[in-house]
Amino acid sequence: MVKKLPKVEIAAVGSELLTPYFQDTDSPYIVAQLLQLGLSPSFRTIVADEEEDLIAALQNSVSRADLLFVIGGLGPTEDDRTREILAQVLGKKLILDESVLRAIQKRFARRGLEMPPSNIKQAKIIEGAEVLINHQGTAPGQWLEEKGKIIVLLPGPPQELKPMFEKYVFPRLEKWRVSQVFQLKLKLTGITESQLEEKIKDLYPPSSLCRITTLAYPGQIEIHLSAYSSCSQEEAREKVMSVEEKLKPRLQPYIFSTQGESLEEVVGLLLRQRHETLAVAESCTGGLLGHRLTNIPGSSEYFRLGIVAYSNEAKIKLLGVSPKSLANYGAVSEKVAQEMAQGIKQLAQTDHALAITGIAGPGGGTPAKPAGLVYTAWGGENESQVLRNQFLGSRELVKFQSSQKALEMLWRHLTQNFI
Repeated sequence: MVKKLPKVEIAAVGSELLTPYFQDTDSPYIVAQLLQLGLSPSFRTIVADEEEDLIAALQNSVSRADLLFVIGGLGPTEDDRTREILAQVLGKKLILDESVLRAIQKRFARRGLEMPPSNIKQAKIIEGAEVLINHQGTAPGQWLEEKGKIIVLLPGPPQELKPMFEKYVFPRLEKWRVSQVFQLKLKLTGITESQLEEKIKDLYPPSSLCRITTLAYPGQIEIHLSAYSSCSQEEAREKVMSVEEKLKPRLQPYIFSTQGESLEEVVGLLLRQRHETLAVAESCTGGLLGHRLTNIPGSSEYFRLGIVAYSNEAKIKLLGVSPKSLANYGAVSEKVAQEMAQGIKQLAQTDHALAITGIAGPGGGTPAKPAGLVYTAWGGENESQVLRNQFLGSRELVKFQSSQKALEMLWRHLTQNFI
């Protein structure tokens, strides 16, 4: 039996996190690390910087949690008051740590600056807490053990929190491990969430110690398989592999990754292995497809050319699209998509070509050609394929789904994995 889970909580501090302009990315990161230990938070709180709100939130969290992570509010400004409020809630003093203060002063000195007096507050440590060194910033973390509880204070900036967590926090949490965990992520494309559910609904494990979780994104679905074992990771792995063996035969035509790679990474690896090259011609996606492909390190080995031919004139002059095709069928048509792929392939002299033309919306559509109508084309040696797609959502979503569909077409031709 897996032993009883301790109560784990996360409190993210910052009024900005309660606006539409900032997202709490630290808490999901910590949750992912905790899951490796078989731990899962009972509460995740986002609280403003206001003193009254912060007192109430931290009082509740401290009273409930065995293991509490408090994120943010450790900066030098007036509204950074996490350490002060937590010390108040715990009935403890704040003590100036001279070694921390010197480290902050040296950090400013390396930049040729004198430390402002406001940074002194960052060197104040809650009585009894252990300092967690911040190698990326001025706000140290703190590890506090109090009446059987552990409270961990962490800076808010992710580039500071993550290295600190990995080096100083995660290793100490090993004693809190309640089970061995094995996880596997399957990434799928070309299937909807409802279609997926129909294919796998009878395969969900009956035990909570082995789970299937599906997450739907535009143009992609992820299946997260996780299993827990009180004995060994190998036992947890066997549970996951048993479920995967049942899933794969039903989902093989849609699975493009079992290692967490993006679709552009997968097609890039395939092109590199085959020593083949690619060029792309885009209209409504405005260079997004080329960006995704060239965002992969080493893409210069296979990516040769990308052209954004937004106007009809550019399609004619740069890609050799026939004026007659544009006049008879329109820029958003199967014929023009095919000619764009043929044109960029001939121009770049590549093994493969992709082309996209459509109406990203929200305006510009007609009853015959509504917003979201996109043609994606693939061109290879002596053959080509064009798909008519009707995407839904915002302009940004239509553009992303268009690039995803083009990458899917290339992936299917590289692997001969057709639906």
